[in-house]
Amino acid sequence: MRQKRILEIGAIYHVVARANRNEFIFQTEEMKSLMLEILQKAKKRFNFQLKSFCIMGNHVHLLIKPGKGPNLSRIMQWILSIFAIRFNKIYNLKGHVWYDRFKSKIIMSFLQFIRTFHYIQENPVRAGVVKKHSNYRYSGSWFFREQSYDLIDEPDLYMLI
Repeated sequence: MRQKRILEIGAIYHVVARANRNEFIFQTEEMKSLMLEILQKAKKRFNFQLKSFCIMGNHVHLLIKPGKGPNLSRIMQWILSIFAIRFNKIYNLKGHVWYDRFKSKIIMSFLQFIRTFHYIQENPVRAGVVKKHSNYRYSGSWFFREQSYDLIDEPDLYMLI
């Protein structure tokens, strides 16, 4: 029996969704761009803030704060299912794209928020994809550098420390 997801109004969540069989579904620029496009559409469809994110080869990290209305589960169900449908159609596949339910952890303190924010930003550096996190096009860090706030929300000053 799976555990019930803990949801709190006004909470910020660190969400991780992993590809089935650890496959590198985000290996191409096309698939990373598709996820960016779906996140953008989700922002228009649902009320939530995207504090940061990082799209890696076989998983995605989101730092997300749902607003009033649909909860985290509804938002993520839409994002992940739309991506899966489009991915399977592009590659003429059937079946699961995602390994399991997405993982989510409520951010409980300012310190935990800062640590999680930096952990997400440093993901491509730790993986050896880039030397500087702000050079990775498929992360919130790049959007902060470019001061492009259509996908991510404009950072609070403390987020840029």
